[in-house]
Amino acid sequence: MALGVTPLRVGQEAYWLDQIARDRCEYYTGKGESPGWWAGSLRLAALDRSVLAEEVGRVARARLEVTGPGRFGPFAVRVPVRVLSFGELAPDERARLDLPRGRAPPQGAIVEVVAEIKRPRGREDDGFDESSYLRRQGIHVVLSGDAYRVVGRRGGVGGLADSLRAFVARGLAPGVTGGRGAVIAGIILGEDEGIEQGLRDRFRASGLYHLLAVSGQNVAYVVAGALLLAWLLGVPRLAGEVGALLAVAGYVVAVGWQPSVVRAGVAGGLASLAWLCGRARDRWYFLLVGAAVLLVWNPYSLLEAGFQLSFAAVGAIFVVVPRLQSWLEGYPVPSRLAPVLAVSAACGAVTAPILMTHFGQVPLYSIPSNALAAPVVAPLLGLALACAALDPILPTAAVALAWANGWFAAYLAAVARLFGGLPHAQVASWKALAGLAAMTGLVALFVRLPPPRGRRSVLLAAVLALVLAGWQLRPDHTPPPPTGLRITFLDVGQGDGALIQVPQGAVLVDEGPPEAKVAAQLRSLGVRRLAAMVLTHPQRDHVGGAAEVLEHVEVDRILDPAIPFESPEEAAALAAARERQVAIVRA
Repeated sequence: MALGVTPLRVGQEAYWLDQIARDRCEYYTGKGESPGWWAGSLRLAALDRSVLAEEVGRVARARLEVTGPGRFGPFAVRVPVRVLSFGELAPDERARLDLPRGRAPPQGAIVEVVAEIKRPRGREDDGFDESSYLRRQGIHVVLSGDAYRVVGRRGGVGGLADSLRAFVARGLAPGVTGGRGAVIAGIILGEDEGIEQGLRDRFRASGLYHLLAVSGQNVAYVVAGALLLAWLLGVPRLAGEVGALLAVAGYVVAVGWQPSVVRAGVAGGLASLAWLCGRARDRWYFLLVGAAVLLVWNPYSLLEAGFQLSFAAVGAIFVVVPRLQSWLEGYPVPSRLAPVLAVSAACGAVTAPILMTHFGQVPLYSIPSNALAAPVVAPLLGLALACAALDPILPTAAVALAWANGWFAAYLAAVARLFGGLPHAQVASWKALAGLAAMTGLVALFVRLPPPRGRRSVLLAAVLALVLAGWQLRPDHTPPPPTGLRITFLDVGQGDGALIQVPQGAVLVDEGPPEAKVAAQLRSLGVRRLAAMVLTHPQRDHVGGAAEVLEHVEVDRILDPAIPFESPEEAAALAAARERQVAIVRA
């Protein structure tokens, strides 16, 4: 059965997606597979296909459609684009445009730029594999240019999304600028580009970063606002539900394709449809339909942190939170605080392994930080959406509401700075996470068990709790990651050992004598991986600690001048490198 898809012409070739679909349908049907299987395979084939990957190294004039906001890195602005043309090619595929730091092209703009096609970077020193990450989004190349020229705006659904987003962004916080306005925009639109890096890091470390990702709470307020407006205007409930459905669709289109907002948007839309059709509302059905929509569009979403965190958190709210709330009923916890504590604890526990797997860090103080932040989140959402609705008709009232809302945003930023700046705000290893989980389990066990009899048992329990707490809060002298160039001269006594660090990685020049314990010094400085290790010349006081460094630190490559000199220390280092398959480059 032909799908009737228009052929995509690249040069002189025509790629017929309906022919691919027919072939895959026949193949999988013949093997007894379901249509969902071959449909997913077809979608993966479309995501994995790239015309521009064959043009790596080529420079040409490109015409690009900007599909999202640019993100500012240390050295460049990274902009998601769709390549409409590159030289004589018309690939119509997704890519990323890298520009020098400056103004990023606005979302929805059609730009022209002379660009070079490059491959994304592979696995970096921090373990991040940019190539795999972009490939899961259907991006196979990076375009590098120096300047761009805006030549138009996109239309269609994308143009409508741009207009809706601009409309909402203009009215969210009129008159509120700086960090407060950026926090409001982050909570409502899920864009954190305007928040300075230090504050973003504090939101992550405090466990409040989820507030900067659009969630079901945002969609719930959109639905509630639409129904309230319908009630105030005396509109029938039927029209109100239709209006809520349209409001949810508009909000999802304005915010963009994010796992959390798509999931929440599907749930909100299905809830309105259920009422319109007189059907029962099943939250698990809503959740599964949201997952199906995301996976049909991009099966690779299953591997993304955003997808996993969003659905794991909602599952925890459905399953774990009711049990925690019933467990808290026997304790002197305020009724309004109990749900916040239950949600924070459940979501934190369920998402901790995901955070550790993807980011290597888990916030430690997320429960108290969320407890303090919770009272202002709902008013901030409500006031921001009210401002967006009032700004076109009553701008003065919108400015007044935005001024008040700015104080809520300032309060959230203060909570993030407070808890994100505490010692050991983040657990940074699986061992520490396991220890924290064991300590939490022991505390819960002590709380649930009957009081122990005798002073000795009480004293033993108190000492155990103090030991565990002291282990978790032990002093940590690890310096923060470098923000620029940092050179550290290690204490090796007679000899050399210089550590050169930048945000992207580290290089060790010489490793001192064996008794200097350079590997331990590196670990105390938080260095777990070296982009390169340099052996300047094969003397004991310069390369004596190299073999030990290779045993305890991941090293990508060794630079060795291969000076003809009899050195057992250098021979041991090179043997250790070959055993671990570390590249040895003659310098």
